[in-house]
Amino acid sequence: MFNMTSIKSQNSYIYGLGKGLPIALGYLSVAFGFGISALGQGIWGFGAILISLTNLTSAGQVAGVAIIAAGGTLFEMIITQFVINVRYCLMGLALTQKLDKSFTTIHRMIASFGITDEIFAVAAAERWMIGRRFMYGLITLPYIGWALGTILGVYAGQILPASLCAALGIAIYSMFVAIIVPPSRDDKGTMVAVLISAGLSCVLYFIPLFGRVSQGFSVIICAVLASGIMAFVSPKDL
Repeated sequence: MFNMTSIKSQNSYIYGLGKGLPIALGYLSVAFGFGISALGQGIWGFGAILISLTNLTSAGQVAGVAIIAAGGTLFEMIITQFVINVRYCLMGLALTQKLDKSFTTIHRMIASFGITDEIFAVAAAERWMIGRRFMYGLITLPYIGWALGTILGVYAGQILPASLCAALGIAIYSMFVAIIVPPSRDDKGTMVAVLISAGLSCVLYFIPLFGRVSQGFSVIICAVLASGIMAFVSPKDL
């Protein structure tokens, strides 16, 4: 049983900082790869930094930079970001059931900026109602780690040899592999969805007939079709 003193201390800003530190260290290395990758695709260095200062979505940023580099349309960007990031809406809705009375509407809007897969997982695992001080503490270091990692990646990309930058630039994709492997191992439906999406991506990329399909719309097509097929073939009970 937690007493009131321990609950208050575990809803403090400092406690949130401690919970966010491991996430920040992971984001630092991933964002380093993003910074180098963005620079390698012709994105202006300050532009890449500005993207990470105003966003906290690794997959969304990687896809967005690819669309920018390919000269994609604004509509393509909007749809791609919606498909990739719509899960954050569901995470935010789930967390509303754990927020205490200190979370007024304005604080909910501010905190929603910092919801990521990892931050959501840590916050959802707490056994008590979440206070705004804890949530702000949890978000602070991951945000700093993501921004700082991008800054370091951008500047490293300007001084390191091109061959090393190319190698480091693909490091960010290891994060996506790490994300899909555990759930694919534990759930056959997820594994099949990943394989369908990968197969569709290869079809759109290698078959000349689909050569005019842009990278942004490829992401949309693969994600929506793979999810739709598995929702029909193997629906999950709610």
